[in-house]
Amino acid sequence: MKAINTMKLEIESRSVNESFARVAVASFISQLDPTIEELGDIRTAVSEAVTNSIVHGYKEGKGKIYITVSIFENAKVTIKIRDKGCGIENIEEAMQPLFTTMGGERSGLGFAVMESFMDKVKVNSVVGKGTSVTLEKKINGRFVTKW
Repeated sequence: MKAINTMKLEIESRSVNESFARVAVASFISQLDPTIEELGDIRTAVSEAVTNSIVHGYKEGKGKIYITVSIFENAKVTIKIRDKGCGIENIEEAMQPLFTTMGGERSGLGFAVMESFMDKVKVNSVVGKGTSVTLEKKINGRFVTKW
């Protein structure tokens, strides 16, 4: 199925850009007239994915985070957040609640939070090359826009 509208965003992996990414994605999706709850779910999941890229993907320095948001005719939204950081050695383990490689303040709930707020979460990663997180959600809100 072909997207009817797409947005692409490239940001530096700086913590100050996490809130911008969250707001930019939410603003783009607003054209679907989502409910406050749906918008909050998306903002939270995007925040977690971008934070993972910043904290884990580029833990040794800075890099780029690439975000693509696509809207489909059936009001399905796909958000892809990709980095070219260190990658994840064991995706299955990394997606387990409370698993963290960082310790300290990190709770290890990022992927669990994403999964609880989105309809589908897919993670692809290659060690040394980066990670891609794809988030999907059907917007049931007040979809009235005519394409």
